[in-house]
Amino acid sequence: MGIHLDLNDLQAFTALVKLGSFRKAAESIHISQPALSRRIEKLEETLGVRLFERTTRRVYLTTVGQAFAPSAEQLLDDLDAALLSIREVSSSRLGHVTIACVPSAAHYFLPTVIAQYRLRYPRIRVKLFDASANEVLNAVKSGEADFGVGFVGSQDADIEFEQLLQDRFVVACRRNHPLASKKSVSWSEFYEHEYVSVDKTSGNRLLLDQALTAVAPRAPSVCETRHVTTALGLVEAGLGVAAVPSMAMPQSEHPLLTSVPLIDPVVTRRVGLVRRRGRQLTPAAQEFYSIVVEMQRTRRARPTPKKTARKGP
Repeated sequence: MGIHLDLNDLQAFTALVKLGSFRKAAESIHISQPALSRRIEKLEETLGVRLFERTTRRVYLTTVGQAFAPSAEQLLDDLDAALLSIREVSSSRLGHVTIACVPSAAHYFLPTVIAQYRLRYPRIRVKLFDASANEVLNAVKSGEADFGVGFVGSQDADIEFEQLLQDRFVVACRRNHPLASKKSVSWSEFYEHEYVSVDKTSGNRLLLDQALTAVAPRAPSVCETRHVTTALGLVEAGLGVAAVPSMAMPQSEHPLLTSVPLIDPVVTRRVGLVRRRGRQLTPAAQEFYSIVVEMQRTRRARPTPKKTARKGP
């Protein structure tokens, strides 16, 4: 007699294997924890074996479960590939892709990527987890995100890092600020003005602290924020200037904000795609990953438009 497996039960099984938590697994496939438990129990009954051992604190695979997990994952990946090859279906087994991304990168190019992805696969839901660089890395390592876009992890043995671009730090200021008319600004000159900074939880702050050991601010910042995008809002409100990655700046001409390159020293960061080493992306996630790479290559190939000087109020 053949065994009739329910794909929903297999989805629940692989989610629990990947995340190691009933709560996280249930959230990842958008069902309740009791519903997830029922699916696991049903799968175990169908197979006639125990796949997980549960304690009050953790859940882990039995020997049989460990042997079954790769086959279940491969089965669902094969199904994903088959479905994604059919334009009329355009779906995946989980129905969503999760990308962890630092806010500046999310602002810079992900909206265009998501729009293109949805044109190709309108039934796949995209979940964007915008967080600090370290949180992006942890989300990828834990399996909470399929892959990430960030600027840390290139030296991590557990992470594959594919560089997308080199991003330079610039001064963000209002168009009527004294620094706005300059061709470049030194860090020493930058610190002569009131400025907004990111706090020590930010990966950008760590990068800047390491690069600017020889440049000491004359005074503390007027305000600290966690994210660069928030700092830009404060600059726009007239609270000072800010040192931000160039990709965080508005991509079209802004009525109030402009940017000037920072020098002495020039500080850059490597922005790239991060994924857990040895982990195969689902076909749905692989498609999104490929579109990010494809569109960034296209962006790099385009000539950079010249910025015209403009004075605002």
